[in-house]
Amino acid sequence: MSMKQAVIGAGIAVWLALAGQALAQTQADAPRQVVVELFTSQGCSSCPPADALLREIAADPRVLALSLHVDYWDYLGWVDDLAQPAFTMRQKAYAYAAGARAIYTPQLIVAGMSAMNGADRGEVLASLAAHSAAPAQVHLWVSHGPGGWLIEALAEPPLSEGSVVQIVRYRPEITVSIARGENAGRQATYANVVTDWVTVAEWDGHAPLQLEALVSGPDRAAVIVQSLRKSGKYSTLPGPILAAARLD
Repeated sequence: MSMKQAVIGAGIAVWLALAGQALAQTQADAPRQVVVELFTSQGCSSCPPADALLREIAADPRVLALSLHVDYWDYLGWVDDLAQPAFTMRQKAYAYAAGARAIYTPQLIVAGMSAMNGADRGEVLASLAAHSAAPAQVHLWVSHGPGGWLIEALAEPPLSEGSVVQIVRYRPEITVSIARGENAGRQATYANVVTDWVTVAEWDGHAPLQLEALVSGPDRAAVIVQSLRKSGKYSTLPGPILAAARLD
């Protein structure tokens, strides 16, 4: 298949090739990352303990811990300037996929599968341990060269449903002084605040994947391979996260 170029936005250019040949078996797996998504808000009075826990687990190199700020508490008197409607929609899509009737903060989702109260330390750490110990179905390798990042993936066995390759941009730490609302007077520090989350390719999980990405700009980046589900009111629903790696 010939290479196709696509400019995705947020400083990402992608050249995609679905390779017909097997990836070199001599490649070593990159350290496995368990992805943690915390849906939080500056205007949520119950979120600070979850934000603190996320900062703690973000220091673990085995965890890709991400803060996604939502906008549905902005009416309470303080507009969260880190929030994006896309993150609210992502949380709603998770809820729809799980059959849940409501969304809340602080909600934490581990590996795209296990949802819980993000301030429940015991449940969060237990879920992280369980997902860290689970065998990987998708092997993911990243390397940096003159043309950008080379991203390669191989599913063993092949995937039973499709997946998407996503690139996430985030800032390692942001401190905000909150003047109004439920957290008025508090200075809050957030870890790994997501600034952009884009799908750059679809992958059926049968042929090995090879993808080159040129990532520019100051924000850090990571690549995530996640199951793709198409059904219901959302065109795509987030499923289990199969693999992830930092691009730094």
